[in-house]
Amino acid sequence: MNELSVEGSNSVALQVREELARRRLSRQWLADEAKISLSTLEKALAGSRPFTFSTVVRIEDALGTSLRSRSENGVRMLAPESMGAYARAAVQWLEGTYLTLRPSFSEAGAVFAYLTSVDWDDDKGHLVFSEASRTDSEYEQKGFVSFPNISGAIYLVTISEGQYRMALLNRPSGGGLSGILLTLAAGEGAQLTPAAVPISLTSTRGNTDAAVGVIRDGHECYEEYRACVDRITQRCYARFPA
Repeated sequence: MNELSVEGSNSVALQVREELARRRLSRQWLADEAKISLSTLEKALAGSRPFTFSTVVRIEDALGTSLRSRSENGVRMLAPESMGAYARAAVQWLEGTYLTLRPSFSEAGAVFAYLTSVDWDDDKGHLVFSEASRTDSEYEQKGFVSFPNISGAIYLVTISEGQYRMALLNRPSGGGLSGILLTLAAGEGAQLTPAAVPISLTSTRGNTDAAVGVIRDGHECYEEYRACVDRITQRCYARFPA
C-alpha cells in the first residue's frame, strides 16, 4: 500500500499548510519544487485524496523537514528518500540475524563466518545493520541499509570518519542474500588494500549457534560454507570479470 492512512494524510496536510503559511510560500512553489502537479497537491491538502509515501518524501525534500507520520508507539515508518524511501511494512521480511560468509583474507581457501543483524531503528526511521561474533571484533561493522526501488538491490553501508565500506546484495531465487563486499583488507605491514569478495547472508531463523570464525578445510561446516560462497560466482549472483 503506497497511500497514507486518512489520519496520517490529514496530519501531513496540516503540517504542510503550517509550513507554507509560516514561510510565506505558495502551493505552486511547493508543487514545482517537489515535482508534483498542483492538482495533486491541492487535492491532498483538501483531504479529497490521500498522500502517497512518494509524494510525502518529495515534499519533505522540498521543504527540508520531516513530515512522516509515526505509528501510535512513536516509530517512524518510512525511510529517507536517500535510502530508497521504503516503508517498514515492505521490508520487515529483511529483519533478522544472518550467518554471513565470505572468503578469508588471512588464509587462502578458508571461509570467514560471522553474524549480521538487520533491524528497524525506531528513532531514525530506517533499517540498520550490525555485525557480531567476529573473531576480529575490532573490525565489526554497523551502519544503515539502503533499498532503492529502482534496482531492488540491497546496500549495507558503513560510513566512519570518511571511510566507506559496503555490501551490495541481491535476492537470488535460491534464497538468502548474495552479492559483493567492498572493503579494505590488511596488506603488507600496516597497509590497507581495497578488496572485493563474494559475500553470502543466510537467515539463522533464530538459531545463532552456527560455527563462526575462520572455517578451514576439514572443519565439519567447511564444505557447506564453501559451497555458499562459491555458488555466488558459479550461478552469477555477482560478477567478477577477469
